[in-house]
Amino acid sequence: MKKILVLGILLFHLLYSAEAQKVEPPFWWVGMENNELQLLVYSKDVARLKVKIDYPGVEVKKVHKFDNPNYLAIDLIISSETKVGSFNIDFFNSTKKVHQYKYELKKRAKKSANRKGFGQEDVIYLLMPDRFSNGDPKNDNVDAMLEKANRANPDGRHGGDLQGISNHLDYFSQLGVSALWINPVLENNMPAYSYHGYAITDFYKVDARFGSNQDYVDMVAKAKSKNIKIIMDMVFNHCGSKHWWLNDLPSNDWLHQFDEFTRSNYRGEALMDPHASEYDKMIMSHGWFDHSMPDLNQKNPFLANYLIQNSIWWIEYADLGGIRMDTYPYADQEFMNAWVNAVYTEYPDFNIVGEAWLQTVAHTAYFQNNTFANTKAPSKLNTVTDFPLCYAANDAFNQQDSWTNGVARLYMTLSQDFVYSNADSNVIFLENHDIDRFASNVANDMAKWKMGMTFLLTTRGIPMLYYGGEFMMPGKKGEGDAALRIDFPGGWQGDSIDVFNNKNLPENQQLALHFTKSLLELRNANPALQTGKLTHYIPKDGYYVYFRSDGNKAFMIAMNNGEEVIDLDLSEFAESLKPFLSIRKFGEESFSEIPQEVQLPIKSAVIFELIK
Repeated sequence: MKKILVLGILLFHLLYSAEAQKVEPPFWWVGMENNELQLLVYSKDVARLKVKIDYPGVEVKKVHKFDNPNYLAIDLIISSETKVGSFNIDFFNSTKKVHQYKYELKKRAKKSANRKGFGQEDVIYLLMPDRFSNGDPKNDNVDAMLEKANRANPDGRHGGDLQGISNHLDYFSQLGVSALWINPVLENNMPAYSYHGYAITDFYKVDARFGSNQDYVDMVAKAKSKNIKIIMDMVFNHCGSKHWWLNDLPSNDWLHQFDEFTRSNYRGEALMDPHASEYDKMIMSHGWFDHSMPDLNQKNPFLANYLIQNSIWWIEYADLGGIRMDTYPYADQEFMNAWVNAVYTEYPDFNIVGEAWLQTVAHTAYFQNNTFANTKAPSKLNTVTDFPLCYAANDAFNQQDSWTNGVARLYMTLSQDFVYSNADSNVIFLENHDIDRFASNVANDMAKWKMGMTFLLTTRGIPMLYYGGEFMMPGKKGEGDAALRIDFPGGWQGDSIDVFNNKNLPENQQLALHFTKSLLELRNANPALQTGKLTHYIPKDGYYVYFRSDGNKAFMIAMNNGEEVIDLDLSEFAESLKPFLSIRKFGEESFSEIPQEVQLPIKSAVIFELIK
């Protein structure tokens, strides 16, 4: 991909009069690492006009025309000496100026290197804004929005918004999470089923039913003041069918188009399968995700640049703490690598997690940076979603232990970490907005649930909680997506159960919430549980033991997945215990000498702290 990034899209109506204008993005910044900027202009017959800019440090490098005469792309160079301020973009019909647009260049709030993304020290909390808290009922219905609020409809809009999140930031601090992944908040002006946010109709505008762009920026700033990072959920593979592009495409290759509706086969495995047909690969990448989600063609250089600059704009504008990229394998992988490279060039310490929803370790690892010697498109992505470990954890505590089942599923999955370039950077989870909630998967068995939560918050990787999972919120995929995305209790005025104020929460859920807070407090206080080396031992007789150590301190986690109490002989773990002199069980106050054996209750995960 050329160095030029689309750092701006201008949408205006150049109808030879001063009509209403829309600019995307509304401004840019001086001093970016990449000094080239491309403006994409949309208006009736704009290709007939000539462009002139007279501003010190801003040079028109080239003007591009499209098949559609209603578009122009203007390449600019912004020198390092360019001053903060506004410049005029003049449009001429022959020698007559017919339109002038003022474009602003702002001062950057901080240098690129000072924008740090999420990492192993963090615990991520995933929430769906429409279903979390309604902080401003006045924006539940907006005249210009096609779908209105209907909380009685499980698949409708319920009214949760950015103000609701902002109002409850202290809840996250008290819980112990340090990063929020919020499902997409950009405009989804679709006729129905738009609450989830994955059918974007405006890449530069927060959905008015969530709030405004300024509300988003204010929420991020407030979160950062409480040491909470905001991870923005982005979508490059597709857009919503009501996006303005669909009314007047710049070119026929802006989308992947077929003679009739063609759905993706959703088989990401085809992309790296050495035996795969080109047809299967094409359907995977070019097929539409759904009727309402047209598939974008990132091979088009102008669309590719548009998407790259859009993400950079949001990072710079909102001071993001990370990006979660939806449907990462479905987009063109050469483009995705170019995008990741562009972001990391601008922000070296930033982080992106790509949703790689695949079944096996090898297929997942393919999308992590340089895992495989694929000379055509070696991956640049640092962090992937660890679905294989999620599946293993959801199976482990429901299975009878054997050579490969039960807790051996955890061992067998982690033993394949050699396939990743950096498994420690994987985002790990027990549940999310698309799969069964963990509590329901273990039939609301508190003992099994505690084992899963203990594993999640003490093993390698960057752990993620899904909203409500901290207190065993139920939900089964077979009952529909809405069952996985029920309203957070207490997020709406008049809710009979209010988690935020500890009102009427059932006793088992109170106990679960307390347990989660205790685990998070332990993890947050101990770097060994965040970045420490993982050493595990082959499971036997239903137990599984592993250690996290940073040299000065270690933790031993011992799981008993069986139906009988185990007196665990510690001699077989001497390799990991040898450097340490004292031990205490999580929850106890004082340390003691390391004994010859410890007792593991039925269906339990016991944490022991070790010091020198």
